[in-house]
Order: sequence, then structure tokens, then C-alpha cells
Amino acid sequence: MKVQKFGGSSLADGKRIKKTLQIVLDEKTNHYVVLSAMKGITNLLVEASKNAEKGNSDYKLQLLDITKRHRSVIEELFPTEKRSSINEKINYLLDELKDILHGVELVQECSLRTKDLIMSFGERLNCSIVAEYFNSTGHPSQMIDAREIIITDDNYGSSNVFLQKSYKKIKERLENTGQIYIITGFISGSEKGITTTLGRNGSDYTAAIIGAAMESETVEIWTDVDGVLTADPRVVHNSFVIPYLSIEEAMELSYFGAEVIHPYTLMPTIEKNIPVIIKNTLNTKAKGTIISKNSVNRERAITGIASIDNVSFINVEGGGMLGIPGIASSIFSALADAEVNIIMITQASSEHSICIVCRTIEVEKAIYHLNKRLEYEIKTKKINRIDVKNDLEIIAVIGENMKGMTGISGKLFSSLGDSGINILAIAQGSSERNISFVIESSDKNTALNTIHKTFIG
Repeated sequence: MKVQKFGGSSLADGKRIKKTLQIVLDEKTNHYVVLSAMKGITNLLVEASKNAEKGNSDYKLQLLDITKRHRSVIEELFPTEKRSSINEKINYLLDELKDILHGVELVQECSLRTKDLIMSFGERLNCSIVAEYFNSTGHPSQMIDAREIIITDDNYGSSNVFLQKSYKKIKERLENTGQIYIITGFISGSEKGITTTLGRNGSDYTAAIIGAAMESETVEIWTDVDGVLTADPRVVHNSFVIPYLSIEEAMELSYFGAEVIHPYTLMPTIEKNIPVIIKNTLNTKAKGTIISKNSVNRERAITGIASIDNVSFINVEGGGMLGIPGIASSIFSALADAEVNIIMITQASSEHSICIVCRTIEVEKAIYHLNKRLEYEIKTKKINRIDVKNDLEIIAVIGENMKGMTGISGKLFSSLGDSGINILAIAQGSSERNISFVIESSDKNTALNTIHKTFIG
């Protein structure tokens, strides 16, 4: 038993969908196929919702584009005499989408709840077409709307899944193994039956939940790259695929910008000890990357390098912070009130300053809430200043073999120093499998290539 998930790049047009069918049929196992929206459709839905909320009738252009893309695929996949049935289903969904967007235009408001409903149409349209296509080729298939089997809370935009309730519904619904199940990724439903979504990389998460519920042998994530690479190939041209990753390494890499897989995806598979395999739809012969609980034996200390662009650090500094309980708590509470995600923290043992690293787009609201929360400390000069530095990059060096190995940090920072790179902040977790540091954005390419050459080759 196997779960296969295909992303938008694997479903960009009729030719890619035919390729997806062949990959599915090549597996002589029970078929649970999770699909994303067609490539680019989710972005069009987001643009349409934004325009409609502004009262801008340009949303009709996005709707027209969505309509043309799906009808073009239908013409590519189905002979003329077989198009009427699928066109009827697609037209019904498109009419519903049009009515919702028109309602948003009238009230000029698009709540997160409404946006989730609008976003759901990408997967629903795509799965309707693909299921019908599989059936037309003589392979019995059934579309499953994940809103009926994956149950969440009502935290619209990025809902939390009630796993046990979902597992029960999934097992009940997917018990017939004599057909191919085409399951909508990314979308889900609250206990009240309202459409919700699973957030970034939600289709991967859907596949993991299905795999855990059905206790599948593996979960395959089909994308447009050969696997997880040692570094960003756009920057490090001699990067290569990592054949095996421990779960911990994969989670570290994904958190620090390796976008092939999202850490939440791994949670259900970790609990059930199910390997996740990253594969390439455009290069099926590539072995991909296997992510599992098994430890990985490799000669080099560092497995891979990842980075996060467009970050800033906020430095809270003051002589009055020394030995005063509660200062750090006040800082973090202020950032929590601002709903700012803290990516990295450093504090010297002198307690004279605390440095927080966050996304640049969140800096303005972070500063506002810090000044508001720390107003008394600033007035009484316990805090002298709050500084901001933009145009920064976080680099993370990750590897299971780094744990307990002496000299890694020295070698790392010496190589960067020899390349003339100034390091602004450093953090290392007690697990010793990650060393993170902040540099100027302009030094990113040099840093990544220097580290790759020094440790990976």
C-alpha cells in the first residue's frame, strides 16, 4: 500500500497529467493519490480574491484565466464525445466560484474563512478532471473531497488537524481497495463542515495523514526536482541529491528554507514510522531522497546547507537589563502580541543585549509592539535603544554527524573568515545537528559555495 502525492508542477497541463497516470499505473499496489491544484491556479485564486475584496472587477480576468486553463486541459485529455460529463462538473464549480467572488466584490471583504473556500476550488477542479480522465482510460477511479475526511479546528488559513477523528473517517471512506482514490490535497473541513485549509505545503500534509491513517508502506512526494539537494542549485552549481536523510535532518533542512518538503508533513509519518520519498515526475529514473527514522551512515559531518532570505535582526540593548528578571519575557510577549515569528535568538551571557531575528516584513509591527510593551524600561533608561538591521540572510549548516564532532565550528567559521565574510550572530541548538548564523544578504552566494566546497565537495 502506497500514498502518492503530485504537486502542481506535475499537473501543469494535459501532458503532465498523462505522465502522472502512467506513474500511478506503474505501481502494482493499492492506489491513494493526493493531488494539488494545477500549477499557477492557487496564485490566480489568491489574486482574484484580493481584487474582488478591493471592488476591482479585474478578478473576472483571473476567473477567465482559470476557466481557460481547465477547459484547455479537458480538450487535451478527452475526445469530443466524452467531454460533456466533465464539462458539466467543471461548469458547476466555476459558477459557484464566480458567485462567491461576486459576493466578495459586493461587500468588499474577504475573511480568512471565505478565502479558504475560494482557495479550495483549485484542488476540487483538478481532482474532478483527473478522476474523470482516469475513468475514461479504463481505470476505475473515485474523487474524494478531503473536506469530508480530514477534520480540523476553525483556525482558517492554517487549520490544526484532529488526527484521530480524521484517521477514523479516512479508514471508513477509503476501505474499498479495488479502485484508484483521487484525493484533494491542501483542503479540509471543520467539525461544523466549513471549508478549511492546511496552510503552506498542505497537500504534502494531506498525503502524510492519509498514509498514517491507512498505515501505508511509504508516502511518495512527486515534484519537479530529483530529491533534497545538499544546497540551493541556483547558487551552488555542484550541489547534488542526498539519497538518505534522517527525519531530524529533513526537518532542520525544511525549516531553514529547503522548500521540497515542509516539517509538518513529517509529523504523522514519524508517529507511524512511514518513510517519505521525494521523487521527480520529470525524471522518474532518479532514485530520489528517502526520509526515515533510520540513522544514516555517511563519512562527511555536514549533510546539507539551507538558508532563509529577507530577514532582519532586532537588537534590544541596555545596561539596565543586567540581572533583571522578566526583561526577556516582556520582549517575547510583545513579539507574540505582534504575531511575529522569531526565527533565531542570541543573547550574550552579559545579559546586556538580546538579538531577535525575524522576517523583514514583520519588523515594523515588531518594533511598534516592543516600544509599546517596553515603554517604562525605555523611559527609565534600563533599555538604551532598539536597533534594526535589514538585508540579512540566515545560513544553517545541518548534519546528524555533527553531534559530538570536535572542530566543526572552528573549521566552519575559519573558512568563512578566509572568504572575507562577517558573521553578525550565531546560534546552535543542544542537539548539535544545526549551526545557524546571520550574514549580509550580499554575502549569501560566497558563503554557501565556501561551506559546500569545504565540507561537502
